Amino acid sequence: MASGMTSVRIIGGQWRRTPIPVLAVDGLRPTPDRVRETLFNWLGQDLTGWRCLEPFAGSGALGFEAASRGAAVVTLIEQRPDLVRALQTLRDRLGADGVQIVRGDCLAWLAGRAPEPQDLILLDPPFAANWLGRVLPVVIPWLAPDGVIYAEAEFALTDAQLVSLGAPGMRIRRAGRAGQVHYHVLERSVSPAG
Repeated sequence: MASGMTSVRIIGGQWRRTPIPVLAVDGLRPTPDRVRETLFNWLGQDLTGWRCLEPFAGSGALGFEAASRGAAVVTLIEQRPDLVRALQTLRDRLGADGVQIVRGDCLAWLAGRAPEPQDLILLDPPFAANWLGRVLPVVIPWLAPDGVIYAEAEFALTDAQLVSLGAPGMRIRRAGRAGQVHYHVLERSVSPAG
């Protein structure tokens, strides 16, 4: 592996144990193995047919984990060209045809098109700068009626905070902490009529 690069590994599914290169980029902190393992224990190991969206793809660890477990379509959005190239290289090496990689600003990309219902939205934004407050209102219209949002933050979220972050009608289903990372699975308080 090139110098200045580390890796994490895919925990489960068809590409289990496959290393994911992590470029030495300031602020890039892939979701730790232990946290991803907990998340997919909560969600279930088989995501066959799911549609997933990762607006702050970074290394793509969360999105490739979902694809490894059978997600039909995983859309990774990343702004940095070097990270986009790394994501494309990994997708091509795995033959992960269901993984779509978009280069661009996630907020502009999401706001610029009609929402497509997602079963799982993976939010691991840079810490600080109130990214959750900026992205939650934009991604909620993309959430399928029974879909869930995974959100990482440098602080523990509460249901009351979700309202102030622009996510009224959402609640915390599960939450945990690993070191400085607080992680949460969010769901709608009441499923939309359908």
